[in-house]
Amino acid sequence: MPDTAFATAPEEVARVQRRTVAVLSLGQVLGGLAFGATLSLGAVLAAELSGDEAFSGLAAAAVTLGTAATAVPLAMVARRRGRRLSLTLGMGVALVGVVLVVAAVAMRAFPLLLAAFLIIGAGQAANLQSRFAAADLATDASRGRDLSIVVWATTVGAVLGPNLTGPGEIVGRALGMPPLTGPYLFTIVAQLLAIGIYLAAMRPDPLLLAQRVVAAAAPGSRPIARADSPVAARYAIFAVAAAHGTMVSVMAMTPVHLVHLTHGASESATLSIIGLTISLHIAGMYALSPVFGILSDRVGRVPTILVGQALLATALLTASFGQESTLAVTIALILLGLGWSASTVAGSTLLTEASSEERRTRRQGFSDFTMSIVGAAGAIAAGAVLGWIGYGGLALVVMAFVAAAALLAPLGLRLAVTKS
Repeated sequence: MPDTAFATAPEEVARVQRRTVAVLSLGQVLGGLAFGATLSLGAVLAAELSGDEAFSGLAAAAVTLGTAATAVPLAMVARRRGRRLSLTLGMGVALVGVVLVVAAVAMRAFPLLLAAFLIIGAGQAANLQSRFAAADLATDASRGRDLSIVVWATTVGAVLGPNLTGPGEIVGRALGMPPLTGPYLFTIVAQLLAIGIYLAAMRPDPLLLAQRVVAAAAPGSRPIARADSPVAARYAIFAVAAAHGTMVSVMAMTPVHLVHLTHGASESATLSIIGLTISLHIAGMYALSPVFGILSDRVGRVPTILVGQALLATALLTASFGQESTLAVTIALILLGLGWSASTVAGSTLLTEASSEERRTRRQGFSDFTMSIVGAAGAIAAGAVLGWIGYGGLALVVMAFVAAAALLAPLGLRLAVTKS
């Protein structure tokens, strides 16, 4: 049935919303898998092609900058043509980037490799936009839960993606691909499947339907979009960006700190500790997101953001005062992931309901742009701070983000329409 003919009756809207969340979750699993496989080799390829390990971090930096650069344009496409086209466009552009990665390795061209990772950032921008797409047709009662389910789906891809490196390399060698590029075959397949699912199954388009539901609502009614609350929306953008900056700053420097902390241990033991710590951190970021989504629906968006700040503060204090213990650092990274999850889920939900239908997608794109830029800047600055005052000092410095988000929390309560 064409989008333009689809009914806007509440029961039909609810049915489309359930279908949309399922489709987005499946697409997020595939997108996360592709992204995880891509980044797991990015640093290795950058170091090999550049000939200097100092440039290994440029792969992740390029992806982050690419994400920031494409977040707003993809949001504009979504506003005009719908989520289906926006998500497929982002995944399609990233697919081009993956092909260019393979070409760059074959040609031993480091600049082309960085350009390819920059382009791949569009796929990450699409993955980020998916959580907002889950909220397009949601009501106040389920908006946080629906958004968090899609965030949770990222867990599957994030865990499976890096583990496809070995099998992918075997397949790649059999096909005569350049060394270390075989895993990108899985990336290509996953992204093609995600594009196919979005194109075939995301009908009617949730954002286009949401626009018609709002337009058809009677004056004074409470449709899926509220009256505009710019102060609360700006706070939501800040809370999400601050949590992301806090998380990335500490997480990016943790492997370096653990290398120093385990000095004297075997290389395999050190890598095992780092791998376990980062894996548990990623689990903290995504695994419990539905819990925070339900919490934000039941007790409120701002209270859940404050829960996130409390978790982040506990993580930073644990990292600072327990910096000489690998166990304490691991616990801190888990808490850091949980704090990021609570703040991001509740903050994204607050941004959605604090924005009128006309301004919603533009603000969502700006939020993704802001969090990506803050994350990139935080990772870069964290290296200098680490060298200056150490890991414990870094944790205390980024506490400023947490304090600001907590102190400004009353701004998030300034919604134009209060809950009934």
